[in-house]
Amino acid sequence: MLQIGKQLTPEQRLSKAVVDIMGSPKYIALAGILMIGDRKIINDPLEKGGCDTACTNGKHEWYYRDFIEKLNDAELRFLVLHENYHKLYKHLTTWKHLVQDDAERSNVAMDMVINTKLVADNEDGFATMSGELEKGCYDEKYEGWDTARVYHDLPNKEKRGKGGGKGSGSLPDGFDIHDHKGADELTPEEKKELARDLDEAIRQGAMVAGKTGSGGSRELGDLLKPQIDWKQVLREFITTTCRGKDYSTWNRPNRRFIGQNIYMPSGISEKVDELVLAIDTSGSIGTRELNIFLSEVKGICDTVKPDTVRILYWDTQVCADEEYKQHEVANIVQSTKPDGGGGTMVECVPQYMAEKSIKPQACIVLTDGYLGGDWGAWTCPILWCIIDNDVVPSVGKYVHVKSYDL
Repeated sequence: MLQIGKQLTPEQRLSKAVVDIMGSPKYIALAGILMIGDRKIINDPLEKGGCDTACTNGKHEWYYRDFIEKLNDAELRFLVLHENYHKLYKHLTTWKHLVQDDAERSNVAMDMVINTKLVADNEDGFATMSGELEKGCYDEKYEGWDTARVYHDLPNKEKRGKGGGKGSGSLPDGFDIHDHKGADELTPEEKKELARDLDEAIRQGAMVAGKTGSGGSRELGDLLKPQIDWKQVLREFITTTCRGKDYSTWNRPNRRFIGQNIYMPSGISEKVDELVLAIDTSGSIGTRELNIFLSEVKGICDTVKPDTVRILYWDTQVCADEEYKQHEVANIVQSTKPDGGGGTMVECVPQYMAEKSIKPQACIVLTDGYLGGDWGAWTCPILWCIIDNDVVPSVGKYVHVKSYDL
């Protein structure tokens, strides 16, 4: 097989590797993932704007010609699987906050998750992490771990050696490049379409795996866990945070129980002064999504009855500040006028609130999650409603929302 493979061009060998993977019973469920995006052989190394091994931006894949020629067929299948598992796990969007915190450690964590799985799944030699791939990130200790758990187990910047030498304070080298910049440069519509295509490919793959008994059904099913009812999360957040039912917050002890030597939290004030809605106007949140979101908030406010609902439209700055008193909330959907459309820097919102002395009891941020900076420094409870993106915020509570499920 190796001899035959060597007679093919790199382009032909890459195509053959994809066909082999699709035809393998244990990877037949990945067919949809393998068909997403373009797959190209490139001639330029990293120093000339290409890459020295392989690369993905979460949608497309690139393979360096000279590197491909060094791999046998099983190694090439491993490499193709590795790149496509980055796509399957949505690594370049889901763990963006880890990349912003420590890019090197997060990239190693992603590779550890994939490589330990592929090595464990390929004891038959179908795909091997050998030869040029041996330098990749691997530690059997991490088999079955998710990216976040691996990330927090790896040495942080302070513990790592400056020279990158081997040892307990260093990180291993990977054999591919994660094109985070390229992922960020996808247009909002491309990001939305990619998320939808990946979800559909995972859904179809789970069905195929289940029907054929080929394996992978459970794993793919885990990636498609039923979406949490965002409306219920929104309602619970507003009512508990603003109506004193969140007993994780301790103010003065409840005096009714002090005489019995029982100390209970008194909760937050029953009076709801102000609720802030911070709405991202830079990305894929259209009029339809905005109207549905505001309609739901309005319905909840009919029960909670805050004195003020403030809407802050933002991109790289707060572009509009709308204030609605209790009697005006009924017309919030018809009255609001979205503004903005530049970049995405959510830290501008807490900065603006501090400058204007806006001190709400809670803030809800509606965003597509593709941020150009960090998650901001907040001084109030916060709930992120993230549209069409599985990214996990580094602060506050969150719920993921699929626009096509609205």
